[in-house]
Amino acid sequence: MPGKDSGVYGDPMLAPITALRGVGPSLAQRLHKLGLERVQDLLFLLPLRYEDRTRITPLGELRAGDRALIQAEVQLCEVAYRRRRSLLCSLHDGTGWLTLRMFYFSRSQQAALKPGALIRAFGEVRRGPTALEMIHPEYQLLQGEDSAPPQDTLTPVYPATEGLQQGRLRALVAQALARLEAGGLADLLPAQKLAGRSQPTLVQALHYLHKPPPNARLDQLAAGAHPCQQRLAFEELVAHQLSLRKLRERVRQGKAPVIRPDPALSASYLSSLPFTLTRAQDRVIGEILADLARGEPMMRLVQGDVGCGKTVVATAAALAALGSDYQAALMAPTELLAEQHLATLRGWLQPLGVEVGWLSGRSRGKERTQTLARLASAECKLVVGTHALFQDDVSFARLGLAIIDEQHRFGVHQRLALKQKGERKELQPHQLIMSATPIPRTLAMTAYADLDCSYIDERPPGRKPVTTVAIPESRREDIVARVQRACSEGRQAYWVCPLIDVSENLEAQAAEETAALLAAALQGLRVGLVHGRMKPAEKEKVMGEFSRGEVDVLVATTVIEVGVDVANASLMIVENAERMGLAQLHQLRGRVGRGSEQSSCVLMYKSPLGETARARLEVLRSTDDGFVVAQRDLELRGPGEVLGTRQTGLMQLRVADLLRDAGMLPQVQAVAEKLYQEHGQHTDALIRRWIGQADQYGEV
Repeated sequence: MPGKDSGVYGDPMLAPITALRGVGPSLAQRLHKLGLERVQDLLFLLPLRYEDRTRITPLGELRAGDRALIQAEVQLCEVAYRRRRSLLCSLHDGTGWLTLRMFYFSRSQQAALKPGALIRAFGEVRRGPTALEMIHPEYQLLQGEDSAPPQDTLTPVYPATEGLQQGRLRALVAQALARLEAGGLADLLPAQKLAGRSQPTLVQALHYLHKPPPNARLDQLAAGAHPCQQRLAFEELVAHQLSLRKLRERVRQGKAPVIRPDPALSASYLSSLPFTLTRAQDRVIGEILADLARGEPMMRLVQGDVGCGKTVVATAAALAALGSDYQAALMAPTELLAEQHLATLRGWLQPLGVEVGWLSGRSRGKERTQTLARLASAECKLVVGTHALFQDDVSFARLGLAIIDEQHRFGVHQRLALKQKGERKELQPHQLIMSATPIPRTLAMTAYADLDCSYIDERPPGRKPVTTVAIPESRREDIVARVQRACSEGRQAYWVCPLIDVSENLEAQAAEETAALLAAALQGLRVGLVHGRMKPAEKEKVMGEFSRGEVDVLVATTVIEVGVDVANASLMIVENAERMGLAQLHQLRGRVGRGSEQSSCVLMYKSPLGETARARLEVLRSTDDGFVVAQRDLELRGPGEVLGTRQTGLMQLRVADLLRDAGMLPQVQAVAEKLYQEHGQHTDALIRRWIGQADQYGEV
C-alpha cells in the first residue's frame, strides 16, 4: 500500500497496481502471477527480448527466419479448406509478395481484410507452400498512406502469463513510465555511491530498458551486460545484501550463553582421536570458540569437501557447550546420516564419560519418553537426531548450541523451530551450520551474507584423490569383473542405483534386482542391500556388516550419499549417473577414498548422452575438488538449484544474475555497508523495492 513510503518519498509508485487505468480485480489477479502488486513492480519487469519495429522492410527483402515489420496492400483474401481451414491474405508492396495465414479468425476480420486494404504487420517470416508467409502476425489496418510512422524505439517482449497479452502489458508499463516521468521514484543509490562504475541514474536506466533506441546493442542486452541492466542489477544485489545485513544485525542484538570449553575435557578429546587435526580444522575450531565466548548468538556456516572432517570440528564445539554446563543438539536431515553421527560421536565420547542421546521420528514408547525427560531436566547434555528434535513435545533445559548438518536439506522454519527450543530467559542458542555441499565463494558472499563462513579447505593427510571414469552401460560385464577383482584382493565396493522398484517412467536398474544379479555374477562374494524403505534395524544390520567387512559389495540407493564412512571401501559404481546432479554424484564419490588405498569411482551411463549430462560427467572426471565441482554446478544449474531451500522467497532475483554479476559483489558489499551505516532510511526503502517483505524469511 502506498501510505507509508509515499509519505517519506512522495512515491506514488508504491500504489497498488489497481490504481492504474483498466486494472480491475480480474486483471490484477493475472498480474499478481507475475509478481506485479505495486505500480513500481511494472518498471522492474524487464523485457525478455526486443523486436525491431522501427523500420518497414520491403517484401522483396524478406528472408525465412526474419522477424520483420512490413506494410503492404491486400490483393486477395480467401478461406482455404485444405488440410486445415485457414484465412489466407495475399499482400503486395511493389517489391514482392507475402501471405498472411490465420487459423483462428472471425467474420469481421475476414471482412476487414478486403482487397485494397492497407495493412501493417509484424511477425516471423516462414516458407509457405507457394510463397513466404507470416502465421498469426500482430497487425493493424491503416487509413491511407498518411498513417502513423513506425515506432521510434525497439518493442519490448515481457514475461507473460495466461490471459495477459503483450499489448496489455506494454500499455500498463507505459502508464508506469508516465508516473516515473513525474518524478515518482526515488533514486536510492546516489551518484557518489556508484563512483567508478559510470552507471546511469535509475530513471535513465528504466527508460532505456523499456524503450531502447533503434541502434541499441541487442547482443549486449541479451547478455544482461548493458550498463542500464548492470545499474539495476547492482541496486538489486545491494538490496539483498542489506536485507541479510539487517538480519545479521537483528541476530547479534540478541543474547546467547557465554561458552568456554573445559580445557581438560577438550584436551582429552583431541588426544584420544586416532589422528591429528589438520591446520584447517584447528583454524575453524578457533573461529567457533571465539564466537561462542562472545555472548551474542553465533551464526556460523562451516563448509568443507566430503571427508574433510567437519564432524570432528562440530564435536569440539559441542564439548565446549558441555564444558560450560549447556546442552548441545546435532540435527541431521536423514535417519541414516543421524545414525552415522550417533555411532561416530559415541565412539569418540563414551570413553570420555560423555553420553550421547538419540531422538528420531521412529523413537517410540518408553525410550522416547525417557529421552524427552532427560532433555527437559538437562540430564542428557548431548543429543543427536533428525527433525524430531524440534517437535512440540521436545523441551531442552539449557540448549546452548544447535548444530545443523547438511543445512540445505532443511527448510528455514525447521531450523527456526530448533533455535526456539533453546530460548530461555532472553538467551538463544548458538547455531553452527555444516555443509558438505560447498557453495562457490562468490555465491556465498551474497546468499550467506547473514552468516559467518568458515572453510575447511584441507584434507586429512594420506587421503589420495579418487580416480573417476565414465563408462557406458554396454560395458557392464567389464565393470562387474572389476568389482570381482577388487573384492578378491580384500577391498570392498559400493554399487549405487537411483531407484528401489522398477519404474516404467525411468529406465533405471532397481536396487533389489541389481543385488540379485550381482549376487549371482560375483562368485564367492557377499552382497548386501540397503535402501530407504528398509526398517532402521535392517539398515543398521547391513551397514554394520559392511563396516566390519562381512559384506563385500553394498548395493544401495542414494541413501548412502552422505554419512557412510568405511575406510576399506575403495570402489564406487554409480548406475544411471547421467540422471544425477553434480553435487549428488560428488557426494557419492566421497564415500570412497577414506583409507590409504587408491580408490576409484565408475560413473556408468546409458547412451546417448545429452549435452548437459556429458558436461556433468566431464567435470567429475577432471576434478575431485568440491569447490570446483560446486562452481561448475552453479554454471550448469544456476543459483536457485544450488542453494536449495534456504533462499526460498529471497533470492528470486529479477535483474541480477549471481553467476554473471559475481565480479561486482565486492563493491556491492562495500556500498551496502556504507548505506547501512549512513542512510538507514534508504536501506529500508531499497529492501521494500526489491524484496518486499521477503526478508522476514530469515528469522532463524
